[in-house]
Amino acid sequence: MARVIPPRARISPRRDDAQDPCTFALVTEVSTRAGRVRGSDEGEVAVFRGIPFARRPTGELRFQRPVPCEPWDDVLDTTSFGPPPPQSQQMGPAPDDDADRSWLTANVWTTDVTGRRPVLVYVYGGAYRSGHAGDPAYDGTLLATEGEVVVVTFNHRVGAEGYAQIEGAPANRGLLDCLAALAWVRDNIESFGGDPAQVSVFGESAGAGAIASLLAMPQAHGLFGRAVLQSIPGTFFSAELAADIATTVAGSMGRTATAEDLAEVAPADLVAAFDALVMPPHAARWGNIAFTPTPFSPVVDGEVLPVTPWQAVRDGSARDVEILVGHNRDEFRLFVMLGGLLGNVTPELEAQTLALFSPDPAGFASVEPDALTGRLFELVQSDWLFRMPSLRLAQEQSRAGGRVHLYELTWAAPAAPLGACHALDVPLVWGSLSSGFATMLIGDPVPDEAVELSRELRGRWTAFARTGDPGWPVYDDDAQQCLVIDVESSVERYPEQASAAYWAGHEFAALPLLNDSTSERPG
Repeated sequence: MARVIPPRARISPRRDDAQDPCTFALVTEVSTRAGRVRGSDEGEVAVFRGIPFARRPTGELRFQRPVPCEPWDDVLDTTSFGPPPPQSQQMGPAPDDDADRSWLTANVWTTDVTGRRPVLVYVYGGAYRSGHAGDPAYDGTLLATEGEVVVVTFNHRVGAEGYAQIEGAPANRGLLDCLAALAWVRDNIESFGGDPAQVSVFGESAGAGAIASLLAMPQAHGLFGRAVLQSIPGTFFSAELAADIATTVAGSMGRTATAEDLAEVAPADLVAAFDALVMPPHAARWGNIAFTPTPFSPVVDGEVLPVTPWQAVRDGSARDVEILVGHNRDEFRLFVMLGGLLGNVTPELEAQTLALFSPDPAGFASVEPDALTGRLFELVQSDWLFRMPSLRLAQEQSRAGGRVHLYELTWAAPAAPLGACHALDVPLVWGSLSSGFATMLIGDPVPDEAVELSRELRGRWTAFARTGDPGWPVYDDDAQQCLVIDVESSVERYPEQASAAYWAGHEFAALPLLNDSTSERPG
């Protein structure tokens, strides 16, 4: 019996001669500015994977701005994801040595290539050192089908390829890749049924940090009108600090931190050198960043990224962008567990951590006066890294006259003693509740309350993309209205009042290189 194809996509049959001669494969083809692409029909959605939006950044293009890909004549098969960019082997997938394919590719999920629906573009996280759009956790099927939106994910450079501050190369190449991907969306998404005038970006952790950076970058103006930022990291580097980190790692390989010299180092070897970096011995120069999981962050270089996001938003850079921003209640507990410190934090370690991360170590106890040992260790890092940077962006946007909605996720992971920890929101927003990471937190089988909460978040995020209204009031300093996300979500005054009051006078500035003449840089 012939298969009936709904008119939501332009489907054309072709014979697959490698299979039974009576078998026909059904594929979806659309035109982009660079050439035609052939995706796959997957029931409710048409999916296009691995569409190049820029040339492979190797050879003479390594460490440089992304360059648009060359047009092609034949129909390009886009049924498999592009290779991941080089990244930390402590966190990411194995490297892909396919020299014929670019790392810089985009993926599209759409239910109707003939419509004009809102577009949701995702920027992945991974501590700025890992991440790839082919991760099964980022399957856009549910968001596209339930939310009546077109979903886009894309690869961008991370780690040294994307963020190392080296002479002879532009800063923040990972952010420049984000700009190139968004420009590709603007120029091509109408062919996939998307509306280029109604683009929203969303991202978590380092992905939210990249989006916060875009809010501060003049080049990004007009590429999106709405932004969802989940758990913004507070770490942004000064150019001097980032250059010193790169110089230290280059020196460990007998190299200089220049594009010319490091271009002779294979990407996998450069990744390995940064993975081998032990940061705490450099604390005299690098400060508290030496005790975090990553030697990378966006660099406030004065050109690509002129100022920090908080300063830019305070000055009105995002006044015409509608923002949804928030964090999880127990952000840092995931890292406490990964470090083997859950229940094992000593009073001495807690005191050292408070001295590193809080402006007033003695005064921080007032945030939670009855805290047991280990609680302030977790809380100060949750605040410094994610909670207060996210709150502060909402405050600055509101004070500048912009529109912003604030949330806090308080639903506790049912399968692990981690509460509402960092990254718990990712499987909830995507509906990828059976992915490996989600299973660790949520369990198998997936409890009904997780299914319902995931459906709620998908509905709120896609409603925001369509209308700018996620279903709760905007934030302002007087009412401080915040959606508290739990089994029964509610609108309340922002819950973390003690932390908000403690950090009110703290400036999330670019982290400096400390002047310590007694510190030597190991070779």
